[in-house]
Amino acid sequence: MSERTPRERLAARLDEAARRGEVTSQPSQEAPLSVAEAYAVQELAVARRLDRGERLVGVKMGFTSRQKMAQMGVDEVIWGRLTSAMLVPEGDRIAPDHYIHPRVEPEVAFLIGQDISVGAPPETIASAVTAVAPALEIIDSRYADFRFTLADVVADNASAAGFVLGAWRPVPPSLDCLGVLLEVDGRLAEAGATAAILGDPWRSLVAAAQLTGRAGMPLRAGWVVLAGGATAAVPLGPGAQVRTVIESLGSASVGVAP
Repeated sequence: MSERTPRERLAARLDEAARRGEVTSQPSQEAPLSVAEAYAVQELAVARRLDRGERLVGVKMGFTSRQKMAQMGVDEVIWGRLTSAMLVPEGDRIAPDHYIHPRVEPEVAFLIGQDISVGAPPETIASAVTAVAPALEIIDSRYADFRFTLADVVADNASAAGFVLGAWRPVPPSLDCLGVLLEVDGRLAEAGATAAILGDPWRSLVAAAQLTGRAGMPLRAGWVVLAGGATAAVPLGPGAQVRTVIESLGSASVGVAP
């Protein structure tokens, strides 16, 4: 058996940390890691999940709001992969011991109705969308204290851990200025607007198509694209009940077992 490369060893470590719900050290503390190398590690780590029977079902965008960038101390849009095992049924409860230090944020989700070719113009990308939905993304860094460099978080699949989809709806005339509420245990935790997502969630979708296309993974029919957090993420503790309400789109909710 051939010896693993450094990228393969890092991918295996991050994958095992996610599987076991255990903290691991930041790669940047051990050796230099470029963003390009980090995306290669991300691909290898997710490939391990696919080898276990999961399927690719879409992508998530990260750091698409100035608030989120400030919260995490980074300044670049990133993306990660979504698999079938990450989808949490709407209204369901998740097990807290499956995560390390989970957080949740409200998002707009796009449903891709047809394959998007590499280099497609924005109008073609937009026309490929067949529905939108309110969503919640569960993020969970595998690093201690939720601290990381840009390359660290990219390698860790952009902190992707789970996502919840509300009901799919026809695409409204505009998505750029919809009010967003995030409630925890019936109390308002965060309020914002979809304009926080790159000024307009459609811009995030275009960025997703361009970035994944350049990486050799163009968006496919049936995939979901999470456009990015519309507010800051909030901690997701045991027993919590979380709901987002997005103007004109509806709501999505998830609970955490005690």
